[in-house]
Amino acid sequence: MTNAERGGRPTEASGATAVGRPHARLRLACLGLWLIVAVLAARQVAVVLGTPRGERLTALETWVGPNGVLHVNGSLYDSTRFTGTPFNGLALKPLTRSAEQALGWGWTFGTLLLVAALGLIAARALPQPVGRRTALLAAPVAVGLLMLSLPVRNTLWLGQTSVIPVLLVLLGCFVAHGRRTSGLLIGVAAALQPTLLLFTPLLWCTGRRRAALSGGVTFAACTALAWAAMPHDSSVYWVHHLAGAGLGGRADALGNQSLHGALLRLGLHGPLEVALFLALGAAVAVLALRRAVRYVADGQLLLAVAITGCAAIVVAPTAWQHQLLWVLLAVVGRAGRRARDRYVWPVAVVLAMTLPTRLLLPDIAALDPLRTELVLLAALAAAVAVPFLSRASPYYRSPIPAVYAPAAPARFRHVPLLPFLRRVLTRPNLLLELLLLRVAYAAYSQVRLAATGGSVSAGRAEAEEHAWQILGLERALRLDVEHWANHAVVAIDGLRDFCDFYYESMHFVVPLAVLAVLYWRRPADYRWARSALGFATLLALAGFWLYPLAPPRLMPGLGFIDTVHGVQDFSQPDYGTLTALTNQYAAMPSLHVGWALWCGIVIAVLARWWWMRALGLLHPLLTLCAIVATGNHWVLDAVGGVVVVGAGFGLVYALTGPRPTGCARHPGATVREEAGGSVGAGRSARRCDR
Repeated sequence: MTNAERGGRPTEASGATAVGRPHARLRLACLGLWLIVAVLAARQVAVVLGTPRGERLTALETWVGPNGVLHVNGSLYDSTRFTGTPFNGLALKPLTRSAEQALGWGWTFGTLLLVAALGLIAARALPQPVGRRTALLAAPVAVGLLMLSLPVRNTLWLGQTSVIPVLLVLLGCFVAHGRRTSGLLIGVAAALQPTLLLFTPLLWCTGRRRAALSGGVTFAACTALAWAAMPHDSSVYWVHHLAGAGLGGRADALGNQSLHGALLRLGLHGPLEVALFLALGAAVAVLALRRAVRYVADGQLLLAVAITGCAAIVVAPTAWQHQLLWVLLAVVGRAGRRARDRYVWPVAVVLAMTLPTRLLLPDIAALDPLRTELVLLAALAAAVAVPFLSRASPYYRSPIPAVYAPAAPARFRHVPLLPFLRRVLTRPNLLLELLLLRVAYAAYSQVRLAATGGSVSAGRAEAEEHAWQILGLERALRLDVEHWANHAVVAIDGLRDFCDFYYESMHFVVPLAVLAVLYWRRPADYRWARSALGFATLLALAGFWLYPLAPPRLMPGLGFIDTVHGVQDFSQPDYGTLTALTNQYAAMPSLHVGWALWCGIVIAVLARWWWMRALGLLHPLLTLCAIVATGNHWVLDAVGGVVVVGAGFGLVYALTGPRPTGCARHPGATVREEAGGSVGAGRSARRCDR
């Protein structure tokens, strides 16, 4: 008999094997992340070096190329193309001849190495204690996020040097052993980017006064050296351009994400703007430094460094995109006592620093001010507003957990269920849901637009060939009613207007209304329904990509009348301007019918009154009539929409089991969890339907 059969303890070998398996999986995950980082780095190199020489590394070419400003006699700032400090120009001047030969591979790989070093230092600087999983995965995650960030991509594309000051500050704070060496590194960083001089009062207020003095002296010495070597340039930079304002572009340009740029874009100019900028900048600097000092005392030095760097962005006269890395470092702060709120800040920061603002906010005129100042607002929030948790808080390492529904017995056993796919019984965080919804829709729009692939003429030919296939199948099945329905509706003005209105308006309004009601009244069902809608949309995107299909209105010779978009010019290969705005051949499957059917199913399942269920089921029928009558879809497109919605609900069932029919039996979902722990845990989970 074995030891286990005798009832004894497991052997040491079996125990070691059981412990070793999670460690092996963790190492495998770490290796996979590093492979992803390598792919991202290779892609960055390919993008930069695959671009013609005159279009890549343009900032570096402007500085050190054969006709660059560092070769021209006279001031560095005569053309305003050089944006660095005089000390920056003094440091680059000896490298101009060699850098001309190294433009491309050497500069790009050197920048990638600096980015990797930056990520490794940031990963090592995480507040202690750090678990084994975090210690192994932090470095590849940090380097990968840096590779994906817009500041690093902009730095690689332009050939900028803005990674160097950030790296010098991190080296001074986390790597340098002597206090004088630490101050020396930070002083050099401030000489390259003057507002980083904010780190010297941070050092002083946290007891590192020798490092603060060393930093201030180093900054003054570097600036004085540059002034002695280039007095005219120094006067132009520090006096005429107010520490770089107006260099590299107009200070009110959208790319300047500083408080000065925001005030100029709001229409303030002259002494009033300068006074307001100085007053607000001083207030931000003081508040940010007070917060940073508090987090240093709390043992969160990396967060304190990020807060000070964000303040440096806000108070700078100009803060261009390649200088905004400090905002990404603020992702290490933990905000929110509840587990469902914990990911809002990091997700918002990662999205803001990796995606263009046009993908984060809808193209609505009222949101233009928010869109233009989004990164500035993120930096300002990190510096003075976001209530990051102290390590002494009981919620720092153990936030109030979300209450999950129990495992459903009917779940497919062969499908591996990830913990985060279990439905929680409490309302998800609204800001996080809105962020993910907006990003998902932006990605959907981009993929849908790119689904045609190849040239316009080739995409048109393939789409029309597929349309003839669909029409032939419909004729065989006697479903080809599109032409009859289209002309019947055109003959009746009121019916035509109704179909056009229903096609254009209800496609988005009804699903958004259903999601809003579910979020507010039925949070557990909201997660179930939202996941089904997401899976259905992903499957539809695959259909758009694999099977481009011309709708009836874009088929020449068949006599369809486009009641929504007007007459199509078939002599033009792109059918006018619509093709530039959206993919005209994303017809199979029909998401008009798919989303409408999703609404009908959700309403029919969850509504309490029969007339609401009837209206819910009527919506997909009206949508089907509208898409066929307006000439925008074939009948089989609607069948495709039904298939993807059914598959979406099927995937949700496979991953999470059947929808829970009653939540009152789950006593864990309490008012205490909803209120963040301030109310007793005696009230039941009936709140999950609210």
